[in-house]
Amino acid sequence: MDKLFDSHWVLRVTALVLALLLFFYVKTLTDDTQSTGAGSQMDIITDVPLEAYYDSENLIVTGLPETVDVTVSGPMQLVLSAKLKKDFKVFVDLNSLLIGEHRVTIQHENFSEKLEVSIDPKTVDIIIEEKVTKELRIDPEMNNSQIAEGFELVGMTAEPKTVFVTGAKSVIESISYVKATVTGEDGINSSFKQEADVKVLDSNLNKLDVIIEPETVVVNVDIREYSREIPLSIRRTGSPKEGITINNIRPNTESIVVYGPKSIIDSLTELVVEFDISEIEESGVYEVNLELPNGATKLSSKTIEIEADITQESTTETPPEGTTEAVDNQETDTEEAITEEPNTEQPNTEENTTE
Repeated sequence: MDKLFDSHWVLRVTALVLALLLFFYVKTLTDDTQSTGAGSQMDIITDVPLEAYYDSENLIVTGLPETVDVTVSGPMQLVLSAKLKKDFKVFVDLNSLLIGEHRVTIQHENFSEKLEVSIDPKTVDIIIEEKVTKELRIDPEMNNSQIAEGFELVGMTAEPKTVFVTGAKSVIESISYVKATVTGEDGINSSFKQEADVKVLDSNLNKLDVIIEPETVVVNVDIREYSREIPLSIRRTGSPKEGITINNIRPNTESIVVYGPKSIIDSLTELVVEFDISEIEESGVYEVNLELPNGATKLSSKTIEIEADITQESTTETPPEGTTEAVDNQETDTEEAITEEPNTEQPNTEENTTE
């Protein structure tokens, strides 16, 4: 026996046999591994739409994701077919559930029985509520800093003035604002129209998940030059002419509208109008030019009318009261004296003749 193993040929043959056995063993394992890898596949199908079955006419469901991810594993051909054709469905059936909070499992159908399917997420928490529609008034808005210096926002109106908002009852009850915001470049100095999206917000200005009809409206923005009504104050200048007394002067209006930058116009307390009374010769209405205040752009009127009431002193001398009556009485007495004098002397003449 020892002589047999001492032979070089025996050792060589033994080594060759062992090498062949090891080779076939390794080849068998490799083939099995390759066969298994070639016949099995795993893949993730992302953003698969999630369908929900419920009474959408009267109910609103919140908490459902719009899409889910589906993981499929199995024979490569079936995995590739499912990924390419996408003829399967992922859904939740809520028809048997009542109004309230629920945890539901996402289901699937139309997958091959040879495929293993898992969905992410597997379950979701939802709330089923009554669907409510409410008509709400739109509140247009814009950034006032975009308005040019010297101009102001008079008002904004939306066309239409209201929208219909549909959503879950709890969401509709949380609505605080319905806004339509207009934008523009800085330096706006004229009225304009703009189409704006309608936004529904809660008290914290969070946008709410509701259906808005219509989703856009036309906003009319009324811009005008800034102005304010300022009281008038009449200041007399000069001296009245000789013989003229100024009884009263008053303007035909108590105030005037002044236009210009807000900072300047708001600082005005009155507009002083100088009126030269030395030019007045009779009572009447006089037109006076107005001076534009520094920084203002224009006035609602360049002139105003001032009504003057005066008294003129007469230069002709008038006899003192009672003088004419005294003269008349004197003339009457003189006539009476002349008339009575002949009557007194005539009887005396007759007496002398008789004697």
